[in-house]
Amino acid sequence: MRALATTYRAQEAPAGLPEPLPQPACDDLRLEQVLAVLADPLRLTIVQRLLTQAERYDHACGWFGLDRPKSTLTHHFKALREAGVISQRQYGLERRSRVRLNDLNARFPGLIDLILDWTPAT
Repeated sequence: MRALATTYRAQEAPAGLPEPLPQPACDDLRLEQVLAVLADPLRLTIVQRLLTQAERYDHACGWFGLDRPKSTLTHHFKALREAGVISQRQYGLERRSRVRLNDLNARFPGLIDLILDWTPAT
């Protein structure tokens, strides 16, 4: 596994985090659902940025700097969460996200490396 993913995994959860929003349990993650949600280049970009550029434990939608309507981004983040790729927590009016790295590595070894190696089409 790349050093970036190792650094990401090493981040300790800060004390007093809100509970995660509903998400599938690790044992319920389905490869076809994860691959389907990651087939969208914008979603794949979101996950790759969380893996390679995360500065804090989790990040709000605005951190990504994506030029898309808020409703569109909300849809993409919800799809990632419902497939089990990310975990989200509600902080007041904003939701913050992080990749479920340990769960994805446990269920689908090598998937994170593929995401890290992905280059968007030009």
